[in-house]
Amino acid sequence: MVADARTLNAWRRWGYRVLPGELFSYVLHMRPAEWPIMAGHTLLGYVLAVGIKGAGSGEQLLPVLFALALWVICLNGGTLAINSVFDKDEGDIGYLITPPPLPRHLLAFSVALLAGGQLLAFALPSAFRLDYALCFALSLLYSVPPFRFKAVAGVDWLINMWGFGTLTPFAAWAATGRPLDAGHALVLLGFCPLFAGLYPLTQLYQFEEDRRRGDRTLALILGMRASVAVAIGCTLVAFALFGWAGWWLGAGAAAVLLVVPFAAWLVVLGPWYAGQARWTPADHQRGMYRALGAWAVTDLTVLLVFAR
Repeated sequence: MVADARTLNAWRRWGYRVLPGELFSYVLHMRPAEWPIMAGHTLLGYVLAVGIKGAGSGEQLLPVLFALALWVICLNGGTLAINSVFDKDEGDIGYLITPPPLPRHLLAFSVALLAGGQLLAFALPSAFRLDYALCFALSLLYSVPPFRFKAVAGVDWLINMWGFGTLTPFAAWAATGRPLDAGHALVLLGFCPLFAGLYPLTQLYQFEEDRRRGDRTLALILGMRASVAVAIGCTLVAFALFGWAGWWLGAGAAAVLLVVPFAAWLVVLGPWYAGQARWTPADHQRGMYRALGAWAVTDLTVLLVFAR
């Protein structure tokens, strides 16, 4: 932990030297620590669309990389920055430890990122433009008063499970210009309940802070034990959809590989369910990052099975 803190402090000192004043704070509130995760899940749709061989040869790579930049930096970064504007968190938040004070023009900066990405999206196929527009609207409804569905448990859950789970990898698929077939639609749909399971897990380490602030998060309404139980149930639904997709697409024996990520999720969720009453906020935070690791294993396995 000491080494991690020193690395973090050194990285921030470097950042503030390169971007002095408040400039680097704008970048931090876009939470670049999440960008690799978002980029990886987005690119899953690209590899599913063109196959591993097509991705290796760079098929449709330039429009997809442009779409990736818009999705990760403008849409996701803008959304997270606008969250910071209205959340005013004092403690650690997702992908940002000890957030810096809010820069003076963070709201305008966030809106410019979101809107600029939408304008640039007109250079890409119509399916991507529509996907971006839908998620842009969801971002505003999620974060900005008077709607601020982030504070409405259940609605925030629906927005995130669809927005990150399914619409994010579809963005890269759409950027290739290829129509979406029913079998691969099932694969993308499987990530909706998978993220529905992950979402309450991301709130458990902020459980007490959210309670003190008066927020009604999904995890607070469900309670810790039920939150992990919901995650287990949603994971079962997700892998049932992946199995259905395997049958639909004729994946054959390759579908057996799905056992690997399924087991990874059980290894994460089983001890969490059994020990959640004794876990500290730091334990829950570590659990969240282990769940993200299981998510990454799922992404890779889905590609091996369905992107042939």
